[in-house]
Amino acid sequence: MNLEPRPIEFYFDLSSPYAYMASEWIDTLAAQHGRSVNWNAILLGATFQAAELRSPVAHPLKREYSLRDFERSARFSAVPFVLPSRFPVATQNAARVYWWLRDQSAGGPDPAHLLDARGWAKHCFRALFVQGADLSDVARLREIAVEFGLDAAQAEAVWNDPRWKARLKEVNDMAISAGVFGAPFFVIDGEPFWGNDRRAQIERWLASGPF
Repeated sequence: MNLEPRPIEFYFDLSSPYAYMASEWIDTLAAQHGRSVNWNAILLGATFQAAELRSPVAHPLKREYSLRDFERSARFSAVPFVLPSRFPVATQNAARVYWWLRDQSAGGPDPAHLLDARGWAKHCFRALFVQGADLSDVARLREIAVEFGLDAAQAEAVWNDPRWKARLKEVNDMAISAGVFGAPFFVIDGEPFWGNDRRAQIERWLASGPF
């Protein structure tokens, strides 16, 4: 009996340049190997705190290197990239809208809503890293919601709703319990891979299994 391959778990923070880059290739690569991908919006601040880590841009030495590497990595991947004038930014409001879209169906995640949620994540990534929009600015995020086809008032009601605040916290806690400490973070067949630069390893794993 052939068992359907397990989905790839993809953890991302909408403020992560590397997660943005990974979001541009993970679905295509997975499909080439008959896999689906579960997208999981998280907050890096929570994972950093749990792992007693700091953002790579928090220290002047690491910041200079990281900013250079963001742009170099985007050029290498042929992904459009503009470093926002304000970086990093808080993304909890956009992440709550993601989980609202994903969980809209009362009976569980609906395939159409999954596509809406994924589209929202990609829309936010590109707003931040192509247009330079500030996702932490409520007025700008309302505009981004409208551009995506959402009602601005409804989107704002979602990100202020205790239910979706709790949902995002629940996901963060689950991610930390699963060993997630950064983004992008992938779990494939129980094997963790951290970073956009693990693409070659992920591709080999999907093609030929554990190594």
